[in-house]
Parts: sequence; C-alpha cells; structure tokens
Amino acid sequence: MAAVSFYKSDLKEMEFTLFEQFRLAELFAAPPYDQFSEEDARMILKEAHHFAQEVIGPTMGETDRQGCELTPEGVKVPQAIHDLWRRFYENGWNALELSESAGGQGAPRLLGVAVTEMMSGANTAFHMYLGLSLAAAAVLRAFGTPDQRELYAGKMEDGTWGGTMVLTEPQAGSDVGLSLTKATPNGNGSYLISGSKIFISGGDHDLTENIVHLVLARIEGAPKGTRGLSLFLIPKIRVNADGSLGESNDVTCTHIEHKLGIHASATAALTFGENGKCVGYLLGGEPTRGGTPGEGMRKMFVMMNGVRIGVAVQSLGVASTAYLNALAYARTRLQGAHMTKGRGEKGAVPIIEHSDVRRMLMEMKAIVEGCRALIFHAVRLHDRARMLAEGEERAALEDDFDLYIPLAKAHVSDMAVNVASTALQVYGGAGYTGDYPAEQYLRDSRIFPIYEGTNGIQAMDLVGRKLSQNQGAAVGRFGKELQQLVKTLGGRAGYESEAATLAAAGDKFNAVLEQFLEQSLKGGMEQVALSATPFLHAMAQIAIARLLLEGALIAEDALAKVDEGSQDGQFYRGKIAAARYYARNILPPALSSLDVVLAGDTSALDIPEGGFSLAY
Repeated sequence: MAAVSFYKSDLKEMEFTLFEQFRLAELFAAPPYDQFSEEDARMILKEAHHFAQEVIGPTMGETDRQGCELTPEGVKVPQAIHDLWRRFYENGWNALELSESAGGQGAPRLLGVAVTEMMSGANTAFHMYLGLSLAAAAVLRAFGTPDQRELYAGKMEDGTWGGTMVLTEPQAGSDVGLSLTKATPNGNGSYLISGSKIFISGGDHDLTENIVHLVLARIEGAPKGTRGLSLFLIPKIRVNADGSLGESNDVTCTHIEHKLGIHASATAALTFGENGKCVGYLLGGEPTRGGTPGEGMRKMFVMMNGVRIGVAVQSLGVASTAYLNALAYARTRLQGAHMTKGRGEKGAVPIIEHSDVRRMLMEMKAIVEGCRALIFHAVRLHDRARMLAEGEERAALEDDFDLYIPLAKAHVSDMAVNVASTALQVYGGAGYTGDYPAEQYLRDSRIFPIYEGTNGIQAMDLVGRKLSQNQGAAVGRFGKELQQLVKTLGGRAGYESEAATLAAAGDKFNAVLEQFLEQSLKGGMEQVALSATPFLHAMAQIAIARLLLEGALIAEDALAKVDEGSQDGQFYRGKIAAARYYARNILPPALSSLDVVLAGDTSALDIPEGGFSLAY
C-alpha cells in the first residue's frame, strides 16, 4: 500500500501574505532579483507545494519509524531520505536562493522561506540535512579563501557533499566559550584538531560521499572564552588538491542520540583526532595569507543567524500542517449534538460545529498566520537591504532584521509546540495514537525551542544586545510603526477595540523599555534577565497583532471588490476574523505579561536554592 501524505499547506494564505501584504513582486523591480517575475514566483510556489505534498509528505511517518542506525561503517539513514535527497537536487531546488555567481537562481529569501516552509513541514528530518549543508556552504562562500571555495563550496551546494555546524561540547553546552577542542599548527598551513563535540545535527550520514564540518576550536595559546575560538574547515574524508577524495580524516561518530522526535535526522556525537590524525584548515586561510584567527564566533554567527530564521520557518511549517490536519479532522469527525440545532439527520454533527473546537481552530489559525507574517516581514527587510548599496538606509534595514531574529526564532518555535499540542487536542484520544500525524508533529516540534540557542538565550540576546543596538534605533522604529498603525486604525470604522488595545500595548511596551534602562543603569541586569522571556513573547505578540491587522485592512479592501459568499470572499473574511481574534484574545494577555514585568517581582531570585526543594 502506498504511503499516505498527511502534509497540508494553505497556498492561498501564503500567496496573500507574499503578494498582497508584503508585495513580493516589488522586489523583482531591481537587482539582484530583477530576473524574476510574479508569474515565476507563483509557478515556483505551486511546484514546491506539489513536491512537498506528493513527494516529501508520504515519507514523514515511514522515516520517523525507521530512524537512523549507527553501524561500523557510519550512520545509515532511511532509504526514503536518500530518494528525496536525489530528487531534491535533480529538480534544482538547491539552486533557488543560491547566487547566480555560484550557479543558482538568486531568488529573494522571501520566496525561499515560503518554499522551505512547505518542504520542511512535509518532513522536517529530511529538510534538516539540506538546510545545514547549504548554510555551511554559505559561510564558506562568505569567509573561505578562493581555494577553499573552489574545492568545497560547489560540491556542498549540489548535494555531492554534506555540511554541518559543530559547536557544542559535553562540558560546555551553550557556553561555547568553555570549548576545549584544540587546533595545533602543523607548519604547512593546516592544523591537527583534537576534541569531542555533541548534538551535531546531520553530523554523520550516508547521503553523501563526504561531509564538511565547520568546527569551532582554539589554537594553542589563544585567549580563553569565545574571542579565542577560530573556525576550521574539517572534511570527514580528506580532499586532494584536485578535488578527489583521499583517506579518512580521523573524524569518528561515537554515537547518535535516541530522541523524542525527528528520528530520521541523525544527531551525532563526533570525536576529532582520536588517533591524532584529524587535519583541519582555518576558514579564510593562514594569517600570513590574510586569514584571521580568533574570529570563529563572528563567522559562525552568519550561519547561526541564518539557521535561527530556518528554525522559525521549520517551526511554522510543522505548526501550519498540524493546524490544517486538525481542521480537516474537525470537518469530518461526527460527534455530539449542536448546542442549539440538535443532532441532525446523521445523529451527530461534525465537531467543527462545537464552540470549543472552533475556539481551538481559531486560535491555531490566528497564531499560524501571525507567525507567518512575522517571519515574512523580517525576511523582507533582509531582501530590501540586499537591494541597496552600503549606506544608512541599508544599515537601518539590517538592524531591523537583526531585531526580529530572536523574536522569530523564539516565539515561533514556542508557538509551534503550542499549536501542535492544540491540534492533538482537537483529535481527542485519536490524536494520541500513531494513526494520525498529530503526535509526531508534537514530538518533532518540541526540539525547536532548544535548537540554535535555547529560547532563553534568544530572550537575553534581545534585551541584552538588540534593544540597545545603535542607541536603540531599531526598537525606536518598531514603536513608530506601531503608532502609525494605531493612527490608521483610528480612521477605520469597526476597529476601535483593536486600536485601543494596540495603543495600550505600545504604552506598556515603552514603559518596560524605560524600566529596563533604569534597571541596567543601576546594575540590575539580573532582574532584566528575569523578565527577558515574557518580554520577548509580548513584543512578538505586539508585532504579530500589528502585522495581522495591517493584513486585515488589505483584506477588507479586497473584500469590497468580490462577492462575500465566494471562495475569495470567505478567504478575506477569514483573514479579518483571524486578525480580530488575535487582537481581542491573544494580545490582551501579552499586556498582562508586561504588567507583570513592570511589577518587578523578584521571587525567583530571592528564593534560596534549598527553597525550591530539599530533595536531591
């Protein structure tokens, strides 16, 4: 029996967000995106939707059940992942965002994340191998020597070789500055690498003939902490000068993790130089040839920031299909009587007719569409910056994009768990079984808030660095955009409640910013850190409410031009309803969170350690 694809995506909603709200076609008016048209973009989206639903989707459950296996020859991944890998590259999906100079199509990232949302949502484990390989190649393109780019990047981009990001060590965890992996100069431009790393996604597999690891290590004599770390290029199999493969490079996978979810993605522990024969190369070359040791974290952050947006997108992909599957189930599952209309001819009604189920569906719809708007808005800032020459306007767009990275990564990943859990609840007991995809969506999504810097770290990045970056210029623009929408809503009949709530949110947001500044000046950063996570979520929810309401105004204008009962009419009414629901039901608790922050409770800091519990 052929495997069933549970994957679902709302192409109409995605096209509205891309073309009507964020005006993707405007990006095609000038370099570097002027080789595209709106017609091209719509065709690409439809092809991606087909590939995700018909090709990738049927493999999700099968590959999860099979998982990965560590053998004496290395990690074996399910055969279906091999087939998908081949078809992905054969169909040229790897080239979509790749620059034209590297042989790609050079599409804007806004189009790329829409495609990624679908493909990652269809089978997250499969897409992780792709995303990390292409992200590692991008870092190599940015910082590698011409020889390094020539030798490695192309094969990582075309799927011949894989790529990884290697940071975490057992004793260090997220505190990367405690890394012990060492790099000893060989005297010939290479280094002997020795050390152990853990939690490496795609750290070993049999999809490609080689894997190129980007590894943080400390050159002997370098300072302690993150400023002493350098970034090294370490192939699993040594590469000869002509690009052919040589002998093993003493990189060993010691075990793979047995995890809650994403079983078909190998999370590996790697040992470098167990036999003293692991050779690495400083990314960018030796200091005598222009390379710079000690800038490993700066270079790695290029990849990490890209991957953080990637985690937001994969979170959105899973949340979206979880919601749409729950919606489909609610439309067909017959159970109970309608509150006022009774049981009807079939003896029961579809559960979508029950008030509490509609509440859950509406909450998921508003959150998913809001998270999509948050990500797409952020990525559009990135694309617009790329269209400009160096200068103040480009720098401002880049700062705004930076501000949104922790919001997108942390909030969307937490919301993915929330949506997946709510989706399972719609199914009732059936959702807890393997007969439906809800339980896998919940298992798979739980790692997203932990990936690429836990969400607590994202919150600290926001309050400790992003808010004050360039004297707070980006957060200042955030506030002005909010005020502008409040003013606009004030001129539209029927949005009085939403305008008032958004205005109150802006006032409380500014009050918290002032309190944070006062606390930091008085040495109270510990209290700021205590409030960082609730503040991040509140800020993200304010941003989402703003974006959804902006979309609602666009939808309202479009609705006036179509029949309200038509499919387009129902869609636009749905957009307006989701924005209203978010502003009236989800934003008010965010204001309460800001009230809690302003109250300044320090109970969690004041309690003695033994006060949590005397049990050990």
